Amino acid sequence: MKTVHKIYAALVLLALLVLGVFLTQKKQKEHLAAHSATAATADLPKVEITKDDVEKITKISIKNADKSDVTLEKKGDAWEVTKPVSAKAHPANVRSLLDNLKELKLKEVIDRTAATYEQYELTDEKALHLVAHKGEEKALDLYLGKSGSRGQMARVAGQDGVYVVGGYSSYLYTREAKNWRENSILKFEDENVIQASIENKNGLISLSKNGDKWAGTYAARNKLGKLGAPSTKWEKLDESKVKDMLRAFKSLGAEDFGDEKSDTGLDDPIEHGGVVTIKLKDNAGDFTMKIGKRAKGQSRYAIKEGGDGTIYVLSSWSADWALAEPSRFEKTEKKDEKKGDDAHDEAASHTDHGDE
Repeated sequence: MKTVHKIYAALVLLALLVLGVFLTQKKQKEHLAAHSATAATADLPKVEITKDDVEKITKISIKNADKSDVTLEKKGDAWEVTKPVSAKAHPANVRSLLDNLKELKLKEVIDRTAATYEQYELTDEKALHLVAHKGEEKALDLYLGKSGSRGQMARVAGQDGVYVVGGYSSYLYTREAKNWRENSILKFEDENVIQASIENKNGLISLSKNGDKWAGTYAARNKLGKLGAPSTKWEKLDESKVKDMLRAFKSLGAEDFGDEKSDTGLDDPIEHGGVVTIKLKDNAGDFTMKIGKRAKGQSRYAIKEGGDGTIYVLSSWSADWALAEPSRFEKTEKKDEKKGDDAHDEAASHTDHGDE
C-alpha cells in the first residue's frame, strides 16, 4: 500500500474514533441530564389535586393583594360566597376554578431559599394566597406571584423555595368579589309573556298579548299622584318596542350589587324609578322588579319581589324601561318624510302666489 493511502486510511480511522467518542459522550450527557431532571422533579414539593379530590373540595379561600379576600364554601350541593359577603355563588365561575385546581403542578425549581420572594412577588403582602380544603384537611396551600418568560412563580406554604407552577390560569383566581356572586335574576322566553306592565310617577302602562299581537293602555297620574282612567285604545303603540323591553329583561343579570347601607330608593320605587311586572302564560310565573335610584353612572338599584332580598345594580339598558313614558312605546314619526311634505306644501304655496 502506498504511503499516501496509508495516511488516508489513518485519517479515516481517526475520524471514526473521534466521532465514536463524541457520540458516546453526548449519550452520557443526555443520560445524566435526564436523570438529573427526573431527580429534580422528584425532589419538588407535591402539589397535586386529583380529579376525584376536586369533587371533595368543600372550601376555597383566595387572598388577593389588591382585591377583597374571597371565601367560597360548599353548602349541600351548592356553593356560596361567605366572605366578603354572604350570598349565592356564581356556579359557572366556581366550576371553572375547581376544574383548574387539578391542573396545578410544580414543574421547576428556581430557588431553594426565601431570598428571592420579593423579586418574584411572593411575599405575604404581594402574593395571591390560595387555600383549598377537603373538609378539615388542607388539600392545597399555595402562594402565587409574578409571571414571566419562565412561567408562573409560586411557593408552597410552610417551606422555603421558589418554583414554576404549570396549569395556572390567573383570571380564574383574580376576579372582583362581585363576580363570584350569582348575578342571574330573571330567565324566561319572551314569546311566553302574555302580560306586562310598567308603573312609575308618570303613570301606568299596561300591555297584553292576544295571539301574536300586542295591545296596550296608559293611565296617567294627576297632580296629586293618583292614577286616572286608562286610555280606551292605544293607536300609536309599536309592538317592536314592547319586544325590545322584553328582550332587556328575559335574561336579566346584575352588573353589581348594593347593600343595606346603599341609598337605593327601593322603599318608594314609584317615585325614584319604577316597577316592572311580567306575567307568563300557563301560570308559568309572574316576575316583578322594583327599580330605584341611580347607583353609579346611569345604572340603578333593583330588587326582585319575592326573592331573597338581594339588592342588584342593573345597567341602564334594562333599568331605564322602568322609567318609560308612553312615547317610548310609540311609533316614531319619519321626520324626513314630514319635512318633505312641508317643503312640498310650501312649494305649492309659492306656485299659487306666482299664478296670482
